[in-house]
Order: sequence, then C-alpha cells, then structure tokens
Amino acid sequence: MAWERRKRGGLYYIRSKKIGGQVVREYVGSGPLADLVAEVDNLNRQRREEQAKARREERKQLDALEAPVEELCEAAEVLAQVALYAAGYHLHNRGEWRKRRGP
Repeated sequence: MAWERRKRGGLYYIRSKKIGGQVVREYVGSGPLADLVAEVDNLNRQRREEQAKARREERKQLDALEAPVEELCEAAEVLAQVALYAAGYHLHNRGEWRKRRGP
C-alpha cells in the first residue's frame, strides 16, 4: 500500500492485493476518501503484525514447555530399547523388534 505521485501531479493511493497467486494493484484514488482507506489499511496492517507477534510469543512459550517433554520421550525410548535388548529382542531391518531365535 503506497501513495504514488503521478505525472499529472497529486498523490494517489494505490494498494496491492494477491489474487490467484498474482499481485494486482488496485487504484483507490486521492482526497479524503483515499486518506480514510489508507488509514484503515494501516490499522489492519498493525493489527496483523500484533497478531503475528502474539503467535510468535505463544510459539516460543510452547517450545519452551515442549523441550522437557521431548527429553523425557527420548529417555523413555532409550530405556525401552535397553529393556528389549536385555529381553533378547533385536531391531529388524524394517524397524520392527523381533525375538532372537535359538537358545
């Protein structure tokens, strides 16, 4: 979204939208109506930026909570593998645990 100066003089408000994967420029105009539309676009942009910032902060908090759970899962996986090896199982070529044959 930008104000553009044209050859005939004066500022005109133009905004860009993505339609079907292509960027299309939409002419809004000049004067008080264009000022109002520009202000609304600016407020919408600020709202989207604030929402994105809030989502990033929430994601950061969730990642911090998830890290200990990941460590616990990895430790449980290692313990399960050790228990299976001790019980006489081996990891087959397709990722399956199978009991060894023989004595």
